[in-house]
Amino acid sequence: MQTPQMPIAIRLALASLVLAVVVLALKGVAAWLTGSVALYSDALESVVNVVTAIVALMAVRLSARPANAALPYGYYKAEYFSAVIIGIFIALAAVLIFYEAYRAFVSPHPFTADPLGIGVSVVATAINGAWAYWLVRLGRREKSVALESDGKHLWTDVLSTVGVLAGVLLAVATGIHQIDPILAALVALNVLWSGWQVLRQSVVGLMDVAVDPKQLAVIKELISSNADGAIEAHDIRTRQAGPMMFIEFHLVVPGTMSVEAAHAICDRIEAKLREAVDEATITIHVEPEEKAKHSGIVVV
Repeated sequence: MQTPQMPIAIRLALASLVLAVVVLALKGVAAWLTGSVALYSDALESVVNVVTAIVALMAVRLSARPANAALPYGYYKAEYFSAVIIGIFIALAAVLIFYEAYRAFVSPHPFTADPLGIGVSVVATAINGAWAYWLVRLGRREKSVALESDGKHLWTDVLSTVGVLAGVLLAVATGIHQIDPILAALVALNVLWSGWQVLRQSVVGLMDVAVDPKQLAVIKELISSNADGAIEAHDIRTRQAGPMMFIEFHLVVPGTMSVEAAHAICDRIEAKLREAVDEATITIHVEPEEKAKHSGIVVV
């Protein structure tokens, strides 16, 4: 008996967790070798990366569960809740980094630009950058909010690490040790901004935001071009929940049309919509011609 293949979103989340642990270990070594508080703050941010990877994995596993009697619309919104949790952890990491930066600024201590430590940090950053690129790209393709949020956070981590490395070298070259904690504070600000973006996206998703105008235009065109025999389609509503898109509208048909003929029109529209949208739940409410509003999509 062949074992069912693990969904790609879950495989990506598992890979993200493994890489997050590897990068955390590398950054921890870099901070230890150099004694830099900025690199230490960068390692703290990687702790958050591990936590967010765990949350993302739990979310994609839960959202992949089929709908049931308790949750007839599925578990897709689990990914938005996970993004809220990720945003909270990101904010906590920023607070910790601010605290460490303040301590180092008040009581600066010398550190070294250890070549091995800097090299280890560069390797960790390269891994993060490559994985962030693919995670955002594949997260969008799979319509996974949790994976895309994780990838965006990793990318901010990459940018902050590049700045930290440049600053550490500058601090060593100039002998101004306060540059190190200042850089750590800038990392914290970058982390806070990343957390805000994640929280904003998750709240928008929880509010059942409609699909973007371009996608809505495609949906309307597909309904119009495949509704021959109907009179109009109105009250078109859409929403996105993770990978699943929900589409519903009222289809007005002639009062003398048989149920079988009206059902055939609905099947034709649904088939074309499913060709354009990989995962969609489509609800069509059929109405007689006296219910026409002469708005929305007029077919005849």
